[in-house]
Amino acid sequence: MATSFPSAGGGNRSGSYQRRNVDPFAAIRRNHRIKVPQVRLISPEGRQLGIIDTQKAISLALEVGLDLVEVAPNATPPVCRIMDFGKYVYEEQKKTSHVKSTASKIKEIEFTARIADGDFFTKVRHAEEFLAHGNKVKLRLKFRGREMAHTDIGFNLMTRAVAELVGMSHPDAPPKLIGRNIHVMLTPLAPNKRKPKWHVAGSASQAIDDGPEQDNDDDDEVEPSSLAAPKTT
Repeated sequence: MATSFPSAGGGNRSGSYQRRNVDPFAAIRRNHRIKVPQVRLISPEGRQLGIIDTQKAISLALEVGLDLVEVAPNATPPVCRIMDFGKYVYEEQKKTSHVKSTASKIKEIEFTARIADGDFFTKVRHAEEFLAHGNKVKLRLKFRGREMAHTDIGFNLMTRAVAELVGMSHPDAPPKLIGRNIHVMLTPLAPNKRKPKWHVAGSASQAIDDGPEQDNDDDDEVEPSSLAAPKTT
């Protein structure tokens, strides 16, 4: 025999639901949704037309094929402007879309404790290029096997990488050991304060996906003698 369970909240619920209106422009009153008797009117060109009856203001807007839009609802009386509301919504959505498309993204660069100088500087150059494009960069150093006994080498490498990128970014916090990894997040400086050391400003850049290096098993045995700090150039 099937057992029926009460719905959450205790009451019976219908099979349908109302979807919440997430339109950010839905709350803006316009035309006949403006119920106050008078408004302070602004022309399409931005001229102050004074306080007039709301119905007259609506008529003036509709006569020229535009809308009466409430732009300052808390004023006394509310301020309304004659405008093309559809065009206004389109322009605002375009601005929002542009902001989202140019929003900062996080790129990750992975190091190892035994990285060679050539590979180290290649990764630093990649990180600088990401920063030049306004992206945040997460530097991560992964320890393998017995390398965990020499975390000081990893911290020295991360400190060195941060120092190489000081002209382009600042660390959000000092390098931190989490599990078998050292992390540090870099935030790009303002464009007018960036001083690239490796990346040529304005050059055509390739899309660089600096993925994690190939890992062997984390339990690989690593001789301590092989963990000598890399030579600086």
